[in-house]
Amino acid sequence: QVQLVESGGGLVQAGGSLRLSCAASGSIVRINAMGWYRQAPGKKRELVATRTSGGSTNYADSVKGRFTIASDNAKKTVYLQMDSLKPEDTAVYYCNADIQQFSGGRYYTRGEWGQGTQVTVSS
Repeated sequence: QVQLVESGGGLVQAGGSLRLSCAASGSIVRINAMGWYRQAPGKKRELVATRTSGGSTNYADSVKGRFTIASDNAKKTVYLQMDSLKPEDTAVYYCNADIQQFSGGRYYTRGEWGQGTQVTVSS
């Protein structure tokens, strides 16, 4: 089994900062990519930022220049530094990982989600 544990959410005033962390554990051969998504009330889940094991990153236009994704491959952990937060950043933030596992004599890849962490930005 694979588990993603998120931490770092909370309440912050507009213009403030928060840092999210997500640690993966379990039966993992390799993590191909990790990332963050968010879902605001009444809206669909959307991509925030992703980072591959090779270091390539991708950001939503709405967070470019304000959010930074980083990872520690040895710790199987991904971070999201969120600066200059805005009320519209308020959402539940979910960690996602693209994970390679080995079972039954073969390798296979699956996506895994964390339980989510609430980020609330007050105006």
